[in-house]
Formats: sequence, structure tokens, C-alpha cells
Amino acid sequence: MKGQLGEMMARHARAGQLDWIGLRAERYAAMNVVDQAEVLGAGLIGDHGRAGKRAVTLIQAEHLPVIAAFAGRDNVTPDALRRNLMVSGLNLLALRKGLLRVGDAVLEIHGPCPPCSRMEKELGPGGYNAMRGHGGWYASVATPGVIHIGDAVVPA
Repeated sequence: MKGQLGEMMARHARAGQLDWIGLRAERYAAMNVVDQAEVLGAGLIGDHGRAGKRAVTLIQAEHLPVIAAFAGRDNVTPDALRRNLMVSGLNLLALRKGLLRVGDAVLEIHGPCPPCSRMEKELGPGGYNAMRGHGGWYASVATPGVIHIGDAVVPA
């Protein structure tokens, strides 16, 4: 049975896709939306990120409608959530502690990215709690590379 569980955990229905890239020059700066970015050990060039486990942040597109519903909004845009990458089609939770290829780069998913207090400003009262459990993931850079909107997102 243990072998079957491992096989099931390694299998994904399909590849995901990179839908959005956002950079923040400094902590509270507005998001700069780009079509491509270079990923180095310290994160994305042009982002204020830091080397280590939190070099890159990711969120799944499928979580945006859930966050919007919990926040009492019609929709939520990825720039409001302040993550670097928005992907769709692949369950990032299933890749925790694993490697993820995005374009030429490989990221290691470490853990859930908790919301920050800014979500109260971005989403309104209750915005912090609306994101809890849906705030995305933080990752380190295992292999630097260039990423583009539309790139496949697959386990590495």
C-alpha cells in the first residue's frame, strides 16, 4: 500500500500554467506586472524578495474566487494579493517539500504563505481571514532561469 500512496502522490492530472508575474521593487511598493522575469537565488530580478525559503511566493488562480467570496467581493485580482507568481491547473499543496519547474527555473515549495496585515487594506475588513488557508506558498530557488507567462508548471 505504501508504494501505491507514493505513486498517487507523485501523479498529477495535468501540467499547470504560469498565468501572472508580479514584482515589488520594495515592500510596500505597487506591483509591477510583467510578461517574463529572471529568477536568481535571491528571487525574481526586480522584486524585493530575499534569498532562502521565501525567495518566491506563489498563489493558485483557483483560490482567487474563494478569497473573493470570503471577503464579500465580486472578484480579487492577483496584484492585490502581493504574490510573485499565479499559477493554474496544478495543486501546489500536493508539491509541498517538493520541486516545481516553472519555465527554465526550478523552485522548491517550502510552506504556506500566510496573509499579511495589508490584506485588510487591499480586501477590506476581514481580508486577512479571507486569505487564511488560501494565501499561497513560499519557495526557494533550486535552479535559476527565465520564466514567461504561459510556461508550463510541472513537478521537477
